[in-house]
Amino acid sequence: MIERLRLYLEASSYELPPLSELPDPAAVLIAITDHPDEPEVILTRRAAHLNNHSGEVSLPGGKWETQDQNLQETALRETEEEIGLPPEKVEVLGGLPVFQTWKGINVAPFVGVIPQGLTFTPNYDELDAIFQVPLKFFMEDRRVRTDVFQREIGHLWSPAYDFEGYEIWGFTARLLVNLLNDVYELEIQKDNPAPIRDWSQES
Repeated sequence: MIERLRLYLEASSYELPPLSELPDPAAVLIAITDHPDEPEVILTRRAAHLNNHSGEVSLPGGKWETQDQNLQETALRETEEEIGLPPEKVEVLGGLPVFQTWKGINVAPFVGVIPQGLTFTPNYDELDAIFQVPLKFFMEDRRVRTDVFQREIGHLWSPAYDFEGYEIWGFTARLLVNLLNDVYELEIQKDNPAPIRDWSQES
């Protein structure tokens, strides 16, 4: 599985736009363990005391800062700050197209392979949990619902998953299934027997 991911990103011709062309730039790291049969992605849960997205599952990452030479450096720096993963432990395979959130933040995702069995240390100022999910869990599309959004920017739908009590939805879920669809030629789409939650009907 990892080799196919590596070959896909090596063949990708995507190049990030210059930072000057990206309002509100940010970056995340899709860190995947190098287990030959059961690779897992590293996810976090944001701390409950935060003002934005508190308690939500996310990928390690954050906003670009002036000391960062590029957005890959942002992703690696933020990941080390959040979960204690040193940049030298990450084999960055490549970047994915910028994903714009509904708040207008331009997020550059980077995919990296890390050794299986590392220990992570959460920064409790930002997180309250770090956990790992097998890629096969998402590939099997074990969603509990489909979320629908009415927006001018950002994604318009997303699968939502429950993994061992963690709710994975929104930006994080959609980004992961987009990657898996492209790499492994899956067809994880909006249509699904799971119930629909229309967020436009909620205050």
